Amino acid sequence: MAGRRPEAGQGVYAISVAAEMVGLDPQSLRLYERRGLLDPARTPGGTRRYSSDDVDRLGRIGELLGAGLNLAGVAAVLELEADNARLRARLADEDGDEAQRAGGAQRAGEAQRAGGAQRAGGAERTAAVDGPGEVRRGGRDTRASPA
Repeated sequence: MAGRRPEAGQGVYAISVAAEMVGLDPQSLRLYERRGLLDPARTPGGTRRYSSDDVDRLGRIGELLGAGLNLAGVAAVLELEADNARLRARLADEDGDEAQRAGGAQRAGEAQRAGGAQRAGGAERTAAVDGPGEVRRGGRDTRASPA
């Protein structure tokens, strides 16, 4: 029987295993939890269980510490990254909604233009452009005449 993979947020790794996976000692993981950098799941008996998301976050914490940030800086970066991800998701949702609205408006505009062209006998008036700011309508020059 093939084993199934745990879900990304499901706590399955003991603290010693999670620490070994990211090359840290268990005491560092406890410290990061006390500082609010991560919040592992707990068993009914209180044992910490780290998920693959937690392990990924621990890896990111290690990268930021390796880049010279202190724990306060790491917390700020992680918070900003989470905010950025939330805003990108919201923007993607809004872009999807906007595309749907634009697609509907475009189809409505095309139908309206097609209907208008049929009512006008298919003839459309266009404006001729002579140059910047110079437009002739119906063959007349609309530029101001010299005084």
